[in-house]
Amino acid sequence: MIDYYEIKSQPITRVMVLQAYKKVRANKGSGGVDDMDWEWLDNNLKTELYKLWNRLTSGSYFPMPVKEVPIKKKGGGERKLGIPTLVDRIAQQVAKTHLERILEPHFHNSSFGYRPARNCHQAVEQANKNTYDHDFVIDMDIKGFFDTIDHDLLMKAVRFYCDDKWILLYVERWLKAGIVQQDSTYIDRLTGTPQGGVISPLLANLFLHVGFDKWMEINHPEKPFERYADDVVVHCKTEKQAIFMLKRIGERLQKCKLTLHPVKTKIVNIRGRSEKKYPKSYDFLGFTIRPHWVKVNGKMMLMPSMFMSRKSKNSVVEKFKELNIHKRRKPLEVIASELRPIIQGIINYYCKFSANHTREIWNQLNTRLLKWVKWEKGLYKMASIRWLRKKYMESPLLFPHWKLVNP
Repeated sequence: MIDYYEIKSQPITRVMVLQAYKKVRANKGSGGVDDMDWEWLDNNLKTELYKLWNRLTSGSYFPMPVKEVPIKKKGGGERKLGIPTLVDRIAQQVAKTHLERILEPHFHNSSFGYRPARNCHQAVEQANKNTYDHDFVIDMDIKGFFDTIDHDLLMKAVRFYCDDKWILLYVERWLKAGIVQQDSTYIDRLTGTPQGGVISPLLANLFLHVGFDKWMEINHPEKPFERYADDVVVHCKTEKQAIFMLKRIGERLQKCKLTLHPVKTKIVNIRGRSEKKYPKSYDFLGFTIRPHWVKVNGKMMLMPSMFMSRKSKNSVVEKFKELNIHKRRKPLEVIASELRPIIQGIINYYCKFSANHTREIWNQLNTRLLKWVKWEKGLYKMASIRWLRKKYMESPLLFPHWKLVNP
């Protein structure tokens, strides 16, 4: 009989490895430098999980290098991910599950990124609320954060909160695992933790918990903030406070061997008095928070409000363009079934607080559907409009966005 709770020199049970596999498998994801895919791993699961458990428990587990994969950033340029092998990802999940239980109770309430039962919407909503009684915001950008985390300082933080030898052993090995670049060149990793690793977000959270969150709590408890991984906004009441805090935060991060981006980091004046001219809005997690005239008790007041950011709109419109809807020679019902998950995902995220500010992107989508009608049905503009509107009258919920903007 297999004893899934059997342990060896390291206190890792076989059931821990099996549960880690199930979590990682559910997230899917591509393979690493060994080219192992999920189909092969699933067919050899019993053998591979036993081998992994055996190596983890004996202390002989050494991770393979991560595979460098570039992805496009919304604002242009590329972000380089470090993709571990599937087996390394499972091993990281074993450690993450254990370490997360230790760290989670210590994390700050204003930290929202990659944490259980916390999400982007909570962070944006809190940022908007704090903007009501704080006229100035420091919109922070840490230059190359994931790539510049100091390994010695990070390991010091891990040791402070966790004394499990196997966690310390394997976290250090993951940090030192090299990188195989796109041209197959191998390089050693001297700083940072790879974006794409299972345990990387937790380690990054720990680093900024010690380097920023805890420092703010002790030294500046009256200054509210929101942090989602390395996206941070700090709220101040006056211009003088904002200038002072920006200087202090920069000095603090320098001690942690991090640097504020000199261009992307800025002070924002939502609706206060200032000697200098500052931007009037800031972007946070795909939303723009800016002042907006609203009627309160019969009076018009300038209040902070949340809108879909211009970058997000451009990104969504570009996504619609890449889909080449007008070139699909399929019935409209089939196209609707293919687009429904994409459209619903956009609605779920960007229409959480209000849908009015998303009309522009839905009009763009309707224009592309109209173009499909022209190509597929061979109709002129007005006839195409009548055809699509008739389809809407017959099936108003065919496309999820039609309940927000009619064709």
